Amino acid sequence: MKSSGIGGQALMEGVMMKNGSRYACAVRKPDGTIEVDEQQTKSLQDKSRFFKLPIIRGVVTFVESLVIGVKTLTWSASFFEEENDDAAKTDNASDESEIRKDVEAEGESSETKQSEKKEKTKSEKRKESLMMGLLVFFAIVLAIGIFMILPFFISKFLKNVIESQLLLAVLEGVIRILLFVGYVAAISCMNDIKRVFMYHGAEHKSINCVESGMELNVENVRICSKEHKRCGTSFLLIVMVMSIVFFMFIRFESTILMVVGRILLVPVIAGLSYEFIRLAGRSDNKVVAVLSRPGMALQKLTTREPDDSMIECAIASIEAVFDWKKYQEELKNEEEEKDKEKKAKSEKRKKEREEEIRQRMEAKGIAMDDLSEERIKEIDEKVDSLIGTEIKKEELSEAIALEAANKAKEFAKEHGGEEAETEKAEEEKSDDAIL
Repeated sequence: MKSSGIGGQALMEGVMMKNGSRYACAVRKPDGTIEVDEQQTKSLQDKSRFFKLPIIRGVVTFVESLVIGVKTLTWSASFFEEENDDAAKTDNASDESEIRKDVEAEGESSETKQSEKKEKTKSEKRKESLMMGLLVFFAIVLAIGIFMILPFFISKFLKNVIESQLLLAVLEGVIRILLFVGYVAAISCMNDIKRVFMYHGAEHKSINCVESGMELNVENVRICSKEHKRCGTSFLLIVMVMSIVFFMFIRFESTILMVVGRILLVPVIAGLSYEFIRLAGRSDNKVVAVLSRPGMALQKLTTREPDDSMIECAIASIEAVFDWKKYQEELKNEEEEKDKEKKAKSEKRKKEREEEIRQRMEAKGIAMDDLSEERIKEIDEKVDSLIGTEIKKEELSEAIALEAANKAKEFAKEHGGEEAETEKAEEEKSDDAIL
């Protein structure tokens, strides 16, 4: 399966879809209409090859995803602020109107007003960027504290009971996974989060619909799976599992060094986890599929079956940044090319084996041209049945013996003599020979 490269995120009453440097948010507003906002983003990976290196690109992608995620969540939540916030906006608007009137009264030029407006916009953007940065930093610190450091200190309480450091490291990992699963299960009981998880399901279903080659519409999306191998839920679970392996073998005597080591290893573990998710999204390998199953199972907690209005939001978001018809056409062409290559290889192998049979038979004095049409047809059918398997030498020798017996029988009928009885006996021995 060719990966579409689309990634997404559930929002407050909406879905964000990202394709390369473009992303779009589609939100169902309180009045029932869908608001779509398209944006461009610049990645560090576009600025330097260093940030495209394996593991490094995983860390960069993870941080950039957090920034975009917080930004788009904030944008979607802005449609559902309290009425007093709306009133405050109205007051601010009236204040701005009064300011504009004062400015006009003072006779300032339009160029001065535009300059002030630009400066205000730049200032607001700087404040917004700073706020996003602080929120992302706080989210990362909180996650590391709860899911990386806390399990370590919990496992230390059992140090007097369990002497094996290896077993303690495994126990720490189990505690970490239980905390994570427990956290997800707890928030999934909240009504607002349930709706977010329903939009999460709509996001997955829409991407699965596109990648399966079906037309992107509500009916087709509805029947698709709500689990996906490239999901962030799977990524986080893989981080938890990989941390067990790392912390089993990287140990220090000092508690401070143990804590610092866990913090410093987070980017490495995140980078490796990203590489696995990236591989899983592009591979149909059975081993990768098996390793992806725990993450897919955990998605049953973080996704819910969406309603049609949620699916419409996901479709609107995809269509804003991704030409799914062109992708599916390319997918169809690739499948046709693969089928042609497969048929060509099959025909080539068939001809090679027919030639091998011809050479072996001619070595025994039997020419393919001397065989009857019925026998040639029989040989062809047998060759067809052996395509994809190895021809055994015993089968070839038995076939050659049978044809030799047939030739001897014909010779005996034409010339008579004692050889007839001998060749008859040979024929009886070859009755069960197969090609």
